[in-house]
Amino acid sequence: MARIAGVDIPREKRVVISLTYIYGIGPSTAKKILAEANVSEDTRVRDLTEEEQTRIRHAVDHYRVEGDLRREVSMNIKRLIEIGSYRGIRHRRGLPVRGQNTKNNSRTRKGPKRTIANKKK
Repeated sequence: MARIAGVDIPREKRVVISLTYIYGIGPSTAKKILAEANVSEDTRVRDLTEEEQTRIRHAVDHYRVEGDLRREVSMNIKRLIEIGSYRGIRHRRGLPVRGQNTKNNSRTRKGPKRTIANKKK
């Protein structure tokens, strides 16, 4: 396994797909990184030379990924909670933050359904 930005990326997949296993790198960013590093998208990770891996690592260093990005996101959420903004309150209560409906859906944020006991007449 090749190790880039502290993450072991899968050997058998194409490089452009493997890079998306790094937090903060999606498909379009992966393509930009490979263009900067001058590496073909179709190459498998196992076929990369040491020089190509080094070029990819240097290209990834220009982006905020993994620990730094996770820290920044969590600090942003903490700031919203601290200042008591609407979004911060939604984060604190574990409800959807971006204006989604909560009457019927939003089970991911609200958790498993809680039934009310003795509702029979």
